[in-house]
Amino acid sequence: MSASVKSYAAVDLGASSGRVMVGRVSPDSLELSEAHRFPNRPVRLAEGLRWDVLALYGGVLDGLRAAGRVDSVGIDGWAVDYGLLDSDGALLGNPVHYRDARTEGVAEKVWASVPAGELYAATGIQYAPFNTLYQLAAAREKRQLTYAERLLLIPDLMSYWLTGEQGTELTNASTTQLVDPRTRTWSYGIAERLGIDLGLFAPLRQPGDPAGLLRPEVLEDTGLTGPVPVTAVGSHDTASAVAAVPAAGEAFAYICTGTWSLAGLELTAPVLTEESRAANFTNELGLDGTVRYLRNIMGLWLLQECQRDWGETDLGLLLREAGTVQALRSVVDAGDERFLAPGRMPQRIAEACRASGQPVPATRGEITRCILDSLALAHRRAVEDAQRLADRSVDVVYVVGGGTRNALLCQLTADACGLPVVAGATEAAALGNVLVQAHAHGLVGDLAAMRRLLTLTQPLTRYTPRGDSARWREAEARLATR
Repeated sequence: MSASVKSYAAVDLGASSGRVMVGRVSPDSLELSEAHRFPNRPVRLAEGLRWDVLALYGGVLDGLRAAGRVDSVGIDGWAVDYGLLDSDGALLGNPVHYRDARTEGVAEKVWASVPAGELYAATGIQYAPFNTLYQLAAAREKRQLTYAERLLLIPDLMSYWLTGEQGTELTNASTTQLVDPRTRTWSYGIAERLGIDLGLFAPLRQPGDPAGLLRPEVLEDTGLTGPVPVTAVGSHDTASAVAAVPAAGEAFAYICTGTWSLAGLELTAPVLTEESRAANFTNELGLDGTVRYLRNIMGLWLLQECQRDWGETDLGLLLREAGTVQALRSVVDAGDERFLAPGRMPQRIAEACRASGQPVPATRGEITRCILDSLALAHRRAVEDAQRLADRSVDVVYVVGGGTRNALLCQLTADACGLPVVAGATEAAALGNVLVQAHAHGLVGDLAAMRRLLTLTQPLTRYTPRGDSARWREAEARLATR
């Protein structure tokens, strides 16, 4: 390998699977390959839904073994969930899954101490029942939290097991609803009012900061030759994915697609207005001082759950069937909390359509088309609302992540938004992860330079909007009056 080409392992942990990708980077080249992919299966125990975090860590070790020699390792993953450690650094039980029911009704108790408007003005984070703040409030009387000496978000927990060093990476910390997006540090006043001990958290790290070296035991398990540094990246997978948006300018919106759709804008300052809170937009921190101003949408979880229910793994077949179904025949609110929990997704979608007086989708093709139309409609609402609330206009929408493989969804999103859609960077989180490592080691420049490298090296597909936007407005009105 040329001295100007470096190799970086990106550990990318998703809600349904994990992977270790290897990025080979030079100042003018970027190649990404998969070393290992492994399932991430939650387990339902008597006490609730839990992550099998040891199996996840085992997958990480297997992936590093398959990756071979690397110059650095970075870890990103989903937000809000955490592991608790005792005074010896041992894990206190399996981390609770964010879809667990323990936070039901907790938000109202939190708002009795800090009203929702004050909470948003201080932290900029949208309401979601599984936010870390509400999880901690739900756990307040539990023995595990009483005995805990340290709380590590999931990517930071993996990093700790690899290196023995503890830290809290900033982009993920911002999703806890305990960070002030203006100062980019902890919101001490909010934590104090809610009785949350911020001393549980390890010191904050910035993307690009050193996070330690692989422990000797890890080197032995993986066959790697040390020293191998671990580098803090945008450890919230959405932060890494937004860093990998292959945008050439600033007037763009983005949609990070996968289990969730995260749709919004990249800003230089948060939007903390009451109108923004009412629209349920969030201000998460990104790279180079940016703010990820976005709305969470249920995403391809809806279709993934239907596939699980049907036992159908052939997505291409479902999309072909959906392509023959009348457009916008029935739509549902893709942000509705009724779709958050697993199980019976086809029936729940049918029930939502019946309750709103729309035709009830019956076949797999009809249900799939209902989901894709509903996601495109939710993308449209998010992009339009973000522009209005942030007083910013855009002329293109970039779609990154797993949804870039879904040509029908990308075209429907262009049609719904009335804007061209550029789809690419399918493994966006891994690409952003790799590029932050390359930047930290002096191989690539700032965020703009990362994106220039992406536009040069990643295949992109452009979708031009078709048809009349009036039919999308009519569908939106159906949801507004249900």
